[in-house]
Amino acid sequence: MSDRKPNQPKGLYELYQNDPDHADEKVFGRQSYPDRRGFLKGAGLATMAAVLGGAIPFHRSMPSGIIPAAFAEGLEDVVIEGKDGLTVLNDRPVNAETPPHLLDDDITPTARHFIRNNGLPPTEVDADNWTLTIDGLVEQPMTLTLAQLKSEFEVVTEALLIECGGNGRAFFDPKAKGNQWTYGAVACSQWSGVRLSDMLKKAGVKSGAVYTAHYGADKHLSGQPDKLPISRGVPIEKAMRGDILVAFEQNGEPLHPMNGAPLRLVVPGWPGSCSQKWLTRIEIRDQVHDGPKMTGTAYRVPNRPVAPGEKVAKEDFVIIERMPVKSLITAPQTNSKVSGKQVTIRGHAWSGDRKVASVEVSKNFGATWEKATLNPPVNEGAWQTFTAKVDFPEAGYYEVWAKATDDQGISQPFAIAWNPKGYLNNSYHRIALMVG
Repeated sequence: MSDRKPNQPKGLYELYQNDPDHADEKVFGRQSYPDRRGFLKGAGLATMAAVLGGAIPFHRSMPSGIIPAAFAEGLEDVVIEGKDGLTVLNDRPVNAETPPHLLDDDITPTARHFIRNNGLPPTEVDADNWTLTIDGLVEQPMTLTLAQLKSEFEVVTEALLIECGGNGRAFFDPKAKGNQWTYGAVACSQWSGVRLSDMLKKAGVKSGAVYTAHYGADKHLSGQPDKLPISRGVPIEKAMRGDILVAFEQNGEPLHPMNGAPLRLVVPGWPGSCSQKWLTRIEIRDQVHDGPKMTGTAYRVPNRPVAPGEKVAKEDFVIIERMPVKSLITAPQTNSKVSGKQVTIRGHAWSGDRKVASVEVSKNFGATWEKATLNPPVNEGAWQTFTAKVDFPEAGYYEVWAKATDDQGISQPFAIAWNPKGYLNNSYHRIALMVG
């Protein structure tokens, strides 16, 4: 079933996938040519240029079959209290992403941090009496209030990136079920809290510990009290590394209700589903955790490359751990009209729990690439900002593409590595510019 609301118009990708002739009529104002099945087979150059409002100087380098970035966005905006400009994908549960141009800040403001819910958030939250329990395979089980967390452990503040495992799912073909995130299910806020590893060391992890299990106070959509909407975990080695925070502040203020107030995990570089919100309990287990959204095909990908649309047996799926290398252009905003022949491109890049070594940008559909200036992360677990001054030879329609390479030599691909659940899309980010 589609995540599109009943009164929401079909997106461009859906139109071209299901009815390319009708899509051409919508986009170009007339029926498509008999020898062409939709824009995905390549529109006529003159028609395309007319729609874009100008010539396409590097049209010879433009891959056939891609939708111009100028047409690739445009979801409706819905206001959420305490949030600024997020696009709501659905409202039960609430899921909302941030348009790339609103993610330009090095530190993502709370108002622009995306929302990913699996159930119904708690409606009555008393931070003063909130408790977190650490139990399972530990020598000394603990139940602590927020005040005790702050007084008994070192409080640290770090910029940490969170990205939903399904970020970019909207661009899969064939389509994958789930929230149709485009680019904005990612953020890098500044979080304050205590290290999970410090808590586990004090509790005394027993031999035989294999995995953590995370539990929150959100309710299942069914309303049944014995059902959990999500309960995931991480290998004990990851939990003890020291880079996971049990956070109670975001950007110097108490957490936003939709971002897990009053307490949450922040697991940088791994799927955002590991960063349990409204956190109440962490159990240490002697097996890989089998809570909701940990088994079956949830947050898992095939253990081998698969063809688009290929059926994959459940036993051939593996759990997603680190997120792949990726970049995001945040300025200028896509579909901008710019004057002058030089434009400064800005954005961010990240690669799970690795560092990014370089970012390159292209103005000619990938025919040539120019190296951007890349800043180091402010701390481990944060994204890295990049800038590039791009010169355009003449007026017209351009696309700027970004490609990041991490410190292990792994680069973003041009095409999506398709998988049945629509995870880990880290293909190039593209923006459209009309140079005046």
